[in-house]
Amino acid sequence: MPMPDQAKPTSQATPADFLRLARPTQWGKGAFVLIGPIYGLALLDSWVSVLGAFLAFGFASSGCYVVNDIADRHADALHPRKRRRPIASGKIALGPARLFAVVLMVAAVGACFLVDDSRRWWVLGLTALYTLNVLAYSGFMKRVVILDVISLSAGFVLRVMAGCAAAGVAPSTWLLNSTFFLAMFLALGKRLAERRTMEENAADATQIRGVHSVYTDDLLRMAVVMTAVGTLVTYAGYVEQQQDIYGPAIGTVASGASPWGFNLLWLTILPATFGLLRCIVLLEQGKYDDPTELAVRDRGVQVAGVVFVLLSLGLLIAEKLDAIGPGV
Repeated sequence: MPMPDQAKPTSQATPADFLRLARPTQWGKGAFVLIGPIYGLALLDSWVSVLGAFLAFGFASSGCYVVNDIADRHADALHPRKRRRPIASGKIALGPARLFAVVLMVAAVGACFLVDDSRRWWVLGLTALYTLNVLAYSGFMKRVVILDVISLSAGFVLRVMAGCAAAGVAPSTWLLNSTFFLAMFLALGKRLAERRTMEENAADATQIRGVHSVYTDDLLRMAVVMTAVGTLVTYAGYVEQQQDIYGPAIGTVASGASPWGFNLLWLTILPATFGLLRCIVLLEQGKYDDPTELAVRDRGVQVAGVVFVLLSLGLLIAEKLDAIGPGV
């Protein structure tokens, strides 16, 4: 079946259309930039540099989204939700869209100059590497099974590394592994959810994302569970590593030992486990076609996320007050 060309513009594009094209809601993924500085207890000391890294990845991701929407405009026109995107619907013509992508990329480079001089080139290099990875994904990797989700996951790992570079802390391999598996979980979960929401017409699912001709429900179910387990196991390893660094009383004020002598950061594994398993349940039910939507729509996932963040911050702030030096 021949692909439809881009819809003809029906009216003048508005600033709101360009804002939608930049997908500012996806800037929430920039929270991964903050992980290293927060766990390294260095966010307050280097918040300007971290802000620069956050903005750099935000603008770069928006620019990449524009490029991706240009490349995917035909497939998006077949999707029940994506066909309303500004380019696929014809609200923004290709010329202005390309210019907008360039502006966003220039803004990403400019944001890197907020980073401290001694760390700026690391953040700039990681931002460039992220951009090349996303463009390669849009160009060909999204059509290669497994490589597509690895490419997406690498983008999240690069965010974490950039945040660590901006704050001057060294990321542990446990932290990077946990980030990688979590991102794999989200990417594979999105593919499973797409099949669930479009199961009445498998042909449409294949046209929207070509790898669906290879991915099967059983394969994706297995991969989602495997990456969820990988996320929890590697995060548990990270928690254990933190105990080796800070001792068994992490999170207790003035180095007061916990009554049981164990790492209190372990408690964060409880909401993390609940949140991941609840995501699997909701994706299997086909209620969402993107796991990231769960963070803003599902109360259970929201509560798990808030508990995880507050508990982690509380314990880490207690360590900061106890004057323990930065390190990830």
